[in-house]
Amino acid sequence: MSKRILVLPGDGIGPEIMAEAVKVLERVDALHGLGYALEYDDLGGAAYDRYGTPLADETLARARAADAVLLGAVGGPKWDAIDPALRPERGLLKIRSQLGLFANLRPALQYPQLADASTLKPEVVAGLDVLIVRELTGGIYFGAPRGRETVDGQRKAFDTLPYSEGEIARIARVGFDMARVRAKKLCSVDKANVLASSQLWREVVEEVAKDYPDVALSHMYVDNAAMQLVRAPKQFDVIVTDNMFGDILSDQASMLTGSIGMLPSASLDADNKGMYEPSHGSAPDIAGQGVANPLATILSVAMMLRYSFGQADAARRIEEAVGKVLDQGLRTADIWSEGCTRVGTRAMGDAVVAALG
Repeated sequence: MSKRILVLPGDGIGPEIMAEAVKVLERVDALHGLGYALEYDDLGGAAYDRYGTPLADETLARARAADAVLLGAVGGPKWDAIDPALRPERGLLKIRSQLGLFANLRPALQYPQLADASTLKPEVVAGLDVLIVRELTGGIYFGAPRGRETVDGQRKAFDTLPYSEGEIARIARVGFDMARVRAKKLCSVDKANVLASSQLWREVVEEVAKDYPDVALSHMYVDNAAMQLVRAPKQFDVIVTDNMFGDILSDQASMLTGSIGMLPSASLDADNKGMYEPSHGSAPDIAGQGVANPLATILSVAMMLRYSFGQADAARRIEEAVGKVLDQGLRTADIWSEGCTRVGTRAMGDAVVAALG
């Protein structure tokens, strides 16, 4: 097959971790004969520096034409003082919206080799395997009206959290579909005791549940869910939730596994065309030092092969290679512990390529 992949390294550590992910992709292609063509462009702060906007029209056109998008990370203090409408994060939100990438899959998988890297007791997180399904193109990040004004001499800011039943139903179905092929257990997280949008969320999820009688549905308020993720995280299998709650809970879940540097993500449209990126940010404090963990980006390549290209064997090969490298005791700084070998970004990528065979 011939596939077009748009690579957007982004800002901060993005170019460093992306270089290692591309090396892994190239090796897997050589082993499996996938066939692809890589295109490169900029998103976020790098795009602002190049185009004067965080997402140029030509970049968006390339993304629409591609079969998948591979993203590093965006943002950094360099762009904190610019017009908020031109901040790097606005480019990320826009590409998600324009490509219709409404379903964000964020797995939190505890590798047994990293049990000591978690701040929780090993017995609490051992064997953890949670999938957070986050609605990605609606809610408070996109709602209108939003803005700032001065009232009676006081600055005031406001945002809006809207959801339609169609937006809720389609992400709920993704959650149920994922639960159906896992443990047949879905927890919907909302704040229905306070928010009108969450009350509609719960109603629609209940309606969709009628089409999935084999999946056990439960509901949980987001504040309780945050507590339960720390208290007893293995009670969860698949969590479905809105944009803002999913943003927060997925970062919290990542630390249960030891490091956010281990967690990939997939953002999919209705046809499984997707954008794949690590769950972490651009980490400008360590950019250029060669110490960033590339494994989340490498594992995002595996998710791309599985979900957008249907190459489960190639995806599994990458995931197994990551496990082999961890078995060898190789660790970047964020997951290092006594008795392991500390390596940098490039060495970790090289080790995964070698482990592929």
